[in-house]
Amino acid sequence: MAVQARGFTAFREFLEMIKFEHSIFALPFAMIGMIWASVIEFESPWPGWRIFLLIVLAMVSARSAAMAFNRIHDRKIDAKNPRTKTRAIPAGILSLRQSNIFFFGSCIVFFVAAGLINQLTLVLSPIALGLTIFYSTTKRFTALCHFVLGASLGVAPLAAWIAVRGRLDMEIVPLGLAVMFWTAGFDIIYSLQDEDFDKSENLRSLPESLGKANALVVSRLSHALCIFCFSATLVLVNAQLLTWLGLGFLALILAWEQSLVKPNDLSKVNMAFFTLNGFAAIGVFLFVLADVFL
Repeated sequence: MAVQARGFTAFREFLEMIKFEHSIFALPFAMIGMIWASVIEFESPWPGWRIFLLIVLAMVSARSAAMAFNRIHDRKIDAKNPRTKTRAIPAGILSLRQSNIFFFGSCIVFFVAAGLINQLTLVLSPIALGLTIFYSTTKRFTALCHFVLGASLGVAPLAAWIAVRGRLDMEIVPLGLAVMFWTAGFDIIYSLQDEDFDKSENLRSLPESLGKANALVVSRLSHALCIFCFSATLVLVNAQLLTWLGLGFLALILAWEQSLVKPNDLSKVNMAFFTLNGFAAIGVFLFVLADVFL
């Protein structure tokens, strides 16, 4: 059993536990929702420091709460899985008490941030947080858990839009769907590694239910739907040339990602999962940002 972390070491372990670097997936799309809403609401892509910082704080705290809950809820399963047994809680680096304090603290920060934005964000905040937390439970009873995870990230651009405008408009809804299908597609790829373990522990996933080859087909269809939904969004917001080029960039990255993984070769899963999706999210955001300012 490892020595329990304290002080700055514990803080570093919390960042590792929640995979803080994975915020790169949803945050750029939240910023896109914020920018487009701000252009409509204020005729400027910048809504001001207050709204911007509260959106970031709400997103980071919600994601931190969801990841912490996931690690707490799955601690016994993680201890059995060779791929996850070195995580902080099953390894004894972080105690259950420390993790619970972090979880509830993150929830409080999220609700405070949502309440400071506007009335609608406060009213919807329990639904948004509940959806992100619910994912941990879904893999115990449905192979569609990947799409629940996708929905929890797909909320990000919708929430950012509501934060700026105080209401939800149809223009932004397809972007939420695009993020959902994008996330589900790459989560299916990531879950290919655990097909055998999921079967042994009666956990549900598409690789466990359909096999690797068929799960990859669903992943590819999901990414195709992502591009379709993103296209619909660009039509609704009257996007200009650079944003359409950003969509082309996203399509190329997703095609590359799918080409890296095969049912009998999972050696490049980590590159497909993290590296390319990180490039995709940041790249699309930069195209949108350049389009708005230029």
